[in-house]
Amino acid sequence: MRERLIESRLTPNAISLTGFALNVAAAGLIVGRMFFLAGIAFIVGSIMDTLDGRYSRMSGKGTPFGAFLDSTLDRVEEGIVLTAVAAYFSSRGNDLAVAAVVVTVLMSLMVSYTRARAEALGVECKVGLATRPVRVVILSAGLLFAKGASLGDFELLEPAIYAMAVLTTFTTLQRVLHVRRELNKQFAA
Repeated sequence: MRERLIESRLTPNAISLTGFALNVAAAGLIVGRMFFLAGIAFIVGSIMDTLDGRYSRMSGKGTPFGAFLDSTLDRVEEGIVLTAVAAYFSSRGNDLAVAAVVVTVLMSLMVSYTRARAEALGVECKVGLATRPVRVVILSAGLLFAKGASLGDFELLEPAIYAMAVLTTFTTLQRVLHVRRELNKQFAA
């Protein structure tokens, strides 16, 4: 089966674009207040985002542009889904939750940016609590257990957003301090 998949015409970019399409669908489902289905689309789209890199390495079909496209789409997908969540909170007049989504988007981008910038400086930077998989799990739980979703009669979307805002901010600070420490070691040696 694995050999058949590798020999197929499937490309890592096709997997990346499928993940993107599923995340756009998740955003549309959030706007339509279909949170459970949005959660499922978001989870499957996020799984596709983890598979594209693995498939790229396993099949040897990866390209530098494919790696760039994958990273870029990951950021866009997260932003699109969170924007839909912000629109939902805005429609309910929940300004605090909207602000928390904005902080989450900004700090999620900073989590990725600090790692990329650190690695450009020659410092490995995979530290921190709110890595992309952790953010996916938190947001997935929030969507699956949102008000009106079919799982449970309680609201986890708003607490999930507050948790993500705090954790992404903390992770950004963790990475800044880590890079500072590592660069100080390099210059002290």
